[in-house]
Amino acid sequence: MSSDEDRPTESAPTASDDGTPPSNGDGAVPSSRGPRPRHRPESIPEGILTVEDHLESILRGVGPLAPYDQPVVEALGLPLHEDFVAPSDLPRFDNAAMDGYAVKALDIDGASEREPVSLPVVGEVHAGSGKPFAISAGTAVKIMTGAALPRGADTVVPFEQTDRGNARVAIRAALAHGTYVRRRGEDVAAGDSVIPAGTVIGPREVALLASLGAGRVTARPRPRVVVLSTGAELRTPGEHLDHDSINDGNSYMLAAAVRAAGAIAYRVGAVSDDPRTFRRVLADQLVRADLVVTSGGISEGEKDVVKETLSALGTVSFPKVAMQPGRPQGFGRVMDEQTPIITLPGNPVSAYVSFEVFVLPAIRRMMGLVPYRRPMVHAVLAADVSSPLGKRQYVRGYFEVTHKGAKVTPVGGPGSHLLGSLVESNALIIVGEDETALNLGDTVRVLVLDRPF
Repeated sequence: MSSDEDRPTESAPTASDDGTPPSNGDGAVPSSRGPRPRHRPESIPEGILTVEDHLESILRGVGPLAPYDQPVVEALGLPLHEDFVAPSDLPRFDNAAMDGYAVKALDIDGASEREPVSLPVVGEVHAGSGKPFAISAGTAVKIMTGAALPRGADTVVPFEQTDRGNARVAIRAALAHGTYVRRRGEDVAAGDSVIPAGTVIGPREVALLASLGAGRVTARPRPRVVVLSTGAELRTPGEHLDHDSINDGNSYMLAAAVRAAGAIAYRVGAVSDDPRTFRRVLADQLVRADLVVTSGGISEGEKDVVKETLSALGTVSFPKVAMQPGRPQGFGRVMDEQTPIITLPGNPVSAYVSFEVFVLPAIRRMMGLVPYRRPMVHAVLAADVSSPLGKRQYVRGYFEVTHKGAKVTPVGGPGSHLLGSLVESNALIIVGEDETALNLGDTVRVLVLDRPF
């Protein structure tokens, strides 16, 4: 559950056409930047919101969650909240880069295959032995990779350039001072700023942080997202189906999408169309929610329980948005906790597209990740597409890069219930509100799904 203290006081971003709002690196937007003017397509009727209008209201209504120290592996995929300054050198001490013998370079000057230099072996050092060692001039120590270089030595001769002797060793090569030695601090020096704030922590960053002794780092938490769907006809997969009941695919789909976005999903499942039941379930879930996402129940029907129940609270609005699929939408805050809630349509394709367009940016903003919206790419259209005037249409498509460049092929029909074609697609083709047709060979805007940001 997010408190008001977790929310930023600065203004939220505007939803730009390219999906990349201005940012200061932590997901917040400097208050000196006001909303940027935006063109409203003339074909959109009054009273209907643009996609950008609705997205902007959502992004203004959620904010980056308060950062805290967390285990470094748990922070995988999260942006570092502040610059990480190395607390120590890396390596921490001079050590051997090869298995061989630690010597002074001056003692093997002139050594060759024909005239090797013979030195007494006075000891053996292994990595992690915990015992400091020192040598005097004219001696050698057998040493293993990673072991601390003995005091007095400055060079490591690999076994391959010796006779591997135990009491005495014949060295057959003259090596320069420092050969095969990893010097203290040659990788990272104490006090260096090695990972800047805003860097998304990946396996490589985890390796560096752990190697520098950072078992915990400061990052924003993963939002806890409660997912529930509504409808008396819905059943949990595996349950008995009546002649007019269906499996609840939406809550599973949306929970999976939440997890894919890097957040924590709590799938509640299907809730009946009874307002009291819906309100009770919703209230019970808020204790573990930074965000609630619902599907279904927000249209114009008599049993649209989400719209009926939340409209009575006066803190959730249900605008019509100029898009297809996904025209009915909703956003606001609920109950005493003032938890943000995003309500999505019930048809599965509508719910999925709406998640991609509205919920994913909200989750990324809460995590402090930028950009909020998936970047768009351009591709050549492989078939004609028609679209209704006044709506931004998101057409399912298959995107691929060939030897001729990027192309995208429309997949399936326009029905918002057609899950099969949604699975066959890997992209959404964007048709503008003022466009009624795109033709074979046109260059179009495409959201490539499942591609890393």
